[in-house]
Amino acid sequence: MKRHLFVLLLPCVLLTGCGGEPRETAIPAVSPSVELPSPAQGEEPSCLTATIVDGAETGELLLAGEEAYDVYTVNAKDLPVWLDGAETDCTALRDGMTVELSFNGYIMETYPAQPGVSYSLTVVEEGDGRCALWLRVLEDLWAVDDGLNGGITQVGVDLSEVPGLTEGERSAIAWAFASAHGVSPVTGTLEELWEEGYFTPTTQPAEGYDDSLALCWWEDGVHFSIDVDEDAVWNLPALGPGEELPELVAFSAQKWRSGLGAYFFGDCVGRRGEDGTWTYTVGAEMIA
Repeated sequence: MKRHLFVLLLPCVLLTGCGGEPRETAIPAVSPSVELPSPAQGEEPSCLTATIVDGAETGELLLAGEEAYDVYTVNAKDLPVWLDGAETDCTALRDGMTVELSFNGYIMETYPAQPGVSYSLTVVEEGDGRCALWLRVLEDLWAVDDGLNGGITQVGVDLSEVPGLTEGERSAIAWAFASAHGVSPVTGTLEELWEEGYFTPTTQPAEGYDDSLALCWWEDGVHFSIDVDEDAVWNLPALGPGEELPELVAFSAQKWRSGLGAYFFGDCVGRRGEDGTWTYTVGAEMIA
């Protein structure tokens, strides 16, 4: 995975309507009204399908699509929400849901992108909500050994070893985490960022030894990574009638500032509750 710095301002782009013709490229002169807008007579609304990565509790949604940097913000506080064929409001939304946004087709691409006048949201799929789990793990890592966070302007986020995420979801998680701490996100593995010159050598390798990450530190940032163990074997109790296997995930996580400044969560187990909320335990914590 190549490293990318997130762009702050991009040109305006346009989505076509659901089955309609492409619209003219122009920014509406009027901002969305507090009153619920609706399509003009004969207007074919455009549709955007994406996953709620964060913000369902407040209605200020962070949405992610399939491709890298396919990330959007939408204010759903006043939008009608359709769930199981019935109209409700944004209090019915949960992080992890896949939704379809009906809007006027215009997108202002400040990063994240901002769809124009929105008409409604329809819940397409409940989803598993794992983005919320990974955001929580990153926040918990940020909080431990907080001296490693001092004086930074960037955070590196590597979710390449987390299966089940779209590239858009990886981008959205990195952006949400970095924005929460007022810094810029950089995506990539430690090795990729090292090769691209982000790190400063603290000493030269001894004669006969190769250079390594252990001899470097990141002056301007801290790197976070999560590694899921897809081969984990679970020792579960026998299930009774009607009981279902719990949804579990095994993983480890790392926070790295230098070869001598790092923190690790090991032997972690995440579990999805009946209400869809994820919790996790840390089996071991290590410091370097």
